[in-house]
Amino acid sequence: MPDGLWWLPSLLVFAAAAAALVGGVVALRRGGARRERTALAAGAEAEVRAKGLIVRADNAVRDAERELAFAEAQFGVDESRALRGAIDSARAWMREAFILQQRLDDAEVDTAAERRNWTVRIDGLCTSAIGALDDAESALAGRRRVERGAHAELPALRSQADRLARRRVEAESTLGRLATRFAESALATGRGAETRVVAALAAAKVSLDEAEAKLARAEPAAELLGAAGDGLARAGRDLDEIDALELALAKAQSDASEEAAALDGELVAARRERDAQEDPDAAEALGTAIGIGSGAMADRAALAGDPFSDRDRLRACRDRLEVARAAARNAQGRLDGARGALGGAIAIAESQLRVARAAIERGGHPVGADARTRLAEAERQLVIAHQEPDPVAALDAARRATSRASDAEALALYRGL
Repeated sequence: MPDGLWWLPSLLVFAAAAAALVGGVVALRRGGARRERTALAAGAEAEVRAKGLIVRADNAVRDAERELAFAEAQFGVDESRALRGAIDSARAWMREAFILQQRLDDAEVDTAAERRNWTVRIDGLCTSAIGALDDAESALAGRRRVERGAHAELPALRSQADRLARRRVEAESTLGRLATRFAESALATGRGAETRVVAALAAAKVSLDEAEAKLARAEPAAELLGAAGDGLARAGRDLDEIDALELALAKAQSDASEEAAALDGELVAARRERDAQEDPDAAEALGTAIGIGSGAMADRAALAGDPFSDRDRLRACRDRLEVARAAARNAQGRLDGARGALGGAIAIAESQLRVARAAIERGGHPVGADARTRLAEAERQLVIAHQEPDPVAALDAARRATSRASDAEALALYRGL
């Protein structure tokens, strides 16, 4: 190759590289365009479905607006507030859905990703609107079913009120008969129930009369009927309580008799324990409980008209007496235990004293005042242990004597070293 054409091979290489680069870019652009067309075609079905949802949701809003007018006329503005709120929310969602649909329909070129996001958003907005309206309308439909049943419920509640009124008369007669045998304090729960029954029946009658008038005017009455039904149910429970009062009084009388027999037996045993009790505090507490229990037994006649109070008072006396007896047994057990251990404790103290005296005598003059003071205190405590009438105090003194004697021995040995 002539020297003037040395650059020709390089030029050919660069030309080939440029051609390859241009070809690659063109291929990439064509591949991206194909993928974009494929994505747009795939999203077309979803866009069609979203348009159908917009139509359904818009129709649902229009139907709900007409339904709102009927509901407000039938139930009033307050009762229709839930449907109005659902319509307001649905309108807001539909405004956004229409804006997004306009973007899909305009002449501007949008990417497949943008159209997919807008379509998904439209689907969600329309579904939310339709669901909210369906829920509100279902609630209204349930309310209408209740109102339709009110015409059949009213006579049933009237019949229930009449039955309860007859039962109230019978309950009043029962309380009057019981009042000849029992004190008013025993009938307090029954009297309270009777008062509540009278008030509940009166309130139910007012509600039923008002509900009947509303139904005659084709106005909502379910709430009034519900209130009347609740009141009648409460009245029924109170009448059941009155009916059960006579049996409860008989049971209380039986329980009081059993409590009295049990308390009488426990008083006999408690008196024996008190007389044998060595601990003065325990004996005093036991005597107080015995006095209260004996007083309750003596005053039973005054509570004969109120078996509830009689039973409860006897139970309280038994509980107090049991606590006092348990405390007395514990105190006596403590004394008996101390008495049993006292002899051995005194023997140990005397033995330790002998050892301490011997240690001090062996130590002689070098043994100081500390050891001698401990020994003297040990001897004094031993004297107390022999003379103390309280075995617990005597046992404590014997143990202190042993401790002081041990200290004296140790000090004597230390000084003697």
